[in-house]
Amino acid sequence: QIIRKALTEEKQVSTKTSAADLVTETDHFVENLIISVLKEKFPSHSKLRDFFITNTPFLIFHRFPTVAVSIGFAVNKELEFGVIYHCTEERLYTGRRGQGAFCNDKRLQVSKETDISKALILTEIGPKRDPATLKLFLGNIERLLKAQAHGVRVIGSSTLALCHLASGAADAYYQFGLHCWDLAAATVIIREAGGPLDLMSCRVVAAGTREMAAFIAQEIQTIHYRRDDEN
Repeated sequence: QIIRKALTEEKQVSTKTSAADLVTETDHFVENLIISVLKEKFPSHSKLRDFFITNTPFLIFHRFPTVAVSIGFAVNKELEFGVIYHCTEERLYTGRRGQGAFCNDKRLQVSKETDISKALILTEIGPKRDPATLKLFLGNIERLLKAQAHGVRVIGSSTLALCHLASGAADAYYQFGLHCWDLAAATVIIREAGGPLDLMSCRVVAAGTREMAAFIAQEIQTIHYRRDDEN
């Protein structure tokens, strides 16, 4: 309700890593609300700041309704479950290790497409917008289209793109520069929906089949970002 209301209001905005990486007062309010509830119910658990929301400050600022809250839970560095709430569509995506993945109680299953000519591929731009990075980003799309991919789409939220992959609405997803909090919940959901997920440094390639993931990983060129565990 807080986020849906925020989409109708003017926002005060600050930047994080770049002019494309925005933060609104709604982000701070919702993050603090979630953290306070978690602390109250689970006082012994640790947390990561800025973990709950993916690419949505930019979308709230522009009132674009592709907005999600994403929470992942890990024990001893092993992801146990993930919850992603697509606020404007009121879709709740959940996944628990060994127990499947669901959207509003409907079981999720990834696409089994192996033919690149029939594949819908999702990606995101990322916060770096220097000429070299943009050239690599656009070059990767060009390479996939020249390889006869059916389509490449940017929807504005890595979290929701991964949910679309888990539901079978898209066949593959790739991106560079995602943070651990972007991936925690979605990783559980995709794996429980039957999809392979390759986390190589700051590169993410996910697909409904290993054949599709391997093909995309071979085609795209690396865009370098610093890992979250690097100083």
